[in-house]
Amino acid sequence: MKFVDEAIIKIKSGNGGDGVISFRREKNAPKGGPDGGDGGNGGSILFQADKNLNTLVDYTFKKIIKAENGKPGQNRKKSGKKGTDKILLVPIGTKIINCYNNEIIKEFKYDKELFLAIQGGWHGIGNNRFKSPTNRTPRKRSLGKLGEEKTIKLELSLLADIGILGLPNVGKSTFIRSVSSAKPKIGNYFFTTLIPNLGVLFTKKKKKIIIADIPGIIKGASKGIGLGLKFLKHLEKCKILLHIIDLSIERYQDIIKNINIINNEIKQHNYKLYKKKRWIVFNKSDLLKKENIKFKINKIIKKKNIKKYYIISSIKKKGIKNLCKDLSNSI
Repeated sequence: MKFVDEAIIKIKSGNGGDGVISFRREKNAPKGGPDGGDGGNGGSILFQADKNLNTLVDYTFKKIIKAENGKPGQNRKKSGKKGTDKILLVPIGTKIINCYNNEIIKEFKYDKELFLAIQGGWHGIGNNRFKSPTNRTPRKRSLGKLGEEKTIKLELSLLADIGILGLPNVGKSTFIRSVSSAKPKIGNYFFTTLIPNLGVLFTKKKKKIIIADIPGIIKGASKGIGLGLKFLKHLEKCKILLHIIDLSIERYQDIIKNINIINNEIKQHNYKLYKKKRWIVFNKSDLLKKENIKFKINKIIKKKNIKKYYIISSIKKKGIKNLCKDLSNSI
């Protein structure tokens, strides 16, 4: 299924049904009184979170969504049928945003969470409701109220415990494959990962940790170069970020430059995200000799003042167990 994390739609609730003017006319009651019934209320638009969804793709096909109108009243004091409500399913983590002022109207955090977005129009009243001692044959009714109409933006932020970031080709997708059952695409070229991937890490303590992998960030991403930073929002709710770094690059100075690229791009985009707890993970250690690893690590951590880091090989699954254990203890 195609991954879509933003959609703009127009929603319209149903109009209320009109009340009617009617008089009872039967053989045994030729001068029967008013019996016009009320209309039915218009259907409302509601949103409900569904844990089985992870994309807003359904809202790319239908840009205008309407609830059913209420039916008019009938004779014999019968009310019109209420318009059917429209319940729209969205993934957990979806925000409903007012398009005109960017106000967040609602953010869904739990499965089955229900939210009334717009109310259906109120029903009209039939002439039966207007009779009185001084007016026994009212020829008056009221019309149903029009439904509401709004243009809204749906924005999805995937809910993950751990977020993975780094330059393209540092082994982010390989890492998520090595610790979970997720099967993201892997290849030796830029932007193998084009959309966020989710994986689930099951720990020995029977804890379920959700990991999010986003497309690689390159220099100038904050200005829209490459895939930009549009997917960084999926890391905003993460408790820990794993900054994965390719240790196999020949010069340690270039590795430091790559670390700085990620730091600078995130800092320019979202300072709050930049300050989030981040663990450094040096990957592709299987491509180096032990003495070379030690030399590079010492130079890098000293230069960048790195306190917490891990040395792993996602391909060989070296160092993965210790990293996952610490993640489990920290979430």
